[in-house]
Amino acid sequence: MHDFKISNLNSYIPFNFLNQNILSKNSILILETGERFFGYSFGSEKLGVGELCFNTSMTGYQEIITDPSYTNQIINFTFPHIGNVGTNFDDYEGKPNVSGIITRQLPSKESNWRSDKNFSEWLKDLSIPGIAGIDTRKLTKIIRNRKSINAIIAKIDKTESLNELNEILQNHPSMNGLELFSKISTKKEYLWKENLHVLIKLSKKQNNKQLKIIAFDYGVKSNILRNLYERNFEVFVLPYTTTIEEIISKNPDGIFLSNGPGDPKATDPNVFKLLKNLTSLKIPIFGICIGHQLIALTLGAKTSKMKQGHRGANHPVKNLETNNVEITSQNHGFIVDKQSLPNDLQITHISLFDQSIEGLKHKELPIFSVQFHPEASPGPTDTSYLFDKFYKLCLEYSNAKKN
Repeated sequence: MHDFKISNLNSYIPFNFLNQNILSKNSILILETGERFFGYSFGSEKLGVGELCFNTSMTGYQEIITDPSYTNQIINFTFPHIGNVGTNFDDYEGKPNVSGIITRQLPSKESNWRSDKNFSEWLKDLSIPGIAGIDTRKLTKIIRNRKSINAIIAKIDKTESLNELNEILQNHPSMNGLELFSKISTKKEYLWKENLHVLIKLSKKQNNKQLKIIAFDYGVKSNILRNLYERNFEVFVLPYTTTIEEIISKNPDGIFLSNGPGDPKATDPNVFKLLKNLTSLKIPIFGICIGHQLIALTLGAKTSKMKQGHRGANHPVKNLETNNVEITSQNHGFIVDKQSLPNDLQITHISLFDQSIEGLKHKELPIFSVQFHPEASPGPTDTSYLFDKFYKLCLEYSNAKKN
């Protein structure tokens, strides 16, 4: 555990901070640029270090924090009141690997009929540090005006000085070039059998013919698997290390590539070799988030790091095939470069914030992908039809196999 003694803090605090009763605060946030923010510790008291990003969602903080795509990141919540409805056992998206969270207000006492545990206690149980009392608007402007940067959160009371914290921060790797999903992908195959929550259950899908698909786990969100299962897919979740022989032996009707953390370009070359082999089978493939990026890279496109990323639950996207505007949930720091697209890939969706690619499809093969999250959780369900589109492609493939 890396913390530092408050007795050694005075020499590091600018005079104007002392006039704001800074010594009543017990936690510090340091950016790799040298900027320091003092606040109040909650959740775990462990040190948290990772890439600083911001999320603009007003609700759904539990789903955000448990999204495996946030591995090795510190989330700055722009909405001031986080934790006020507590936490529950239903809203987990996966095993949380977030490095820390930042809020404007200290979490208040929870008030919600579904709450099972206090927010701060929940974070403590998950070993996730939090810091409150921070000007989250200023942090957001720093990221927007510069770039995504690393940061560190520490409790003020144990470490000798800031030197140790600065050294840890400076030695922490950049997200650019960092491969992460191999650390969180499932180690063994399992069969998913959980429906959508009763409040959003899609009863009209129950009559679908059951089809078998393989879902590659790069850090998959549970609500993606729930959406697939709800449409009567038999969902086999497999590790990223699965071989082409193992896939063929299962005789699936479709392949799903999940969301996940890290730089897609840093992915194990064997993953791209596997995906290339899968495209030659002409089997339906659907990718979300990093799954979208892996498809693009496999087919000859390039990806790059974004300056600030897209993270929120109200991002407008234009569907170029229908001319409809769809509100989406997003969480990504890398994009597919438009200029690098091969001729056989077609853009289907673009961001109305920055015109970046939000969706692709192959012109000849049953392959498509999106950068945003059609499963929401949290966020709108405008694009949940994409799961139905995938089902239709898999059904056509399944029928063709029998003929």
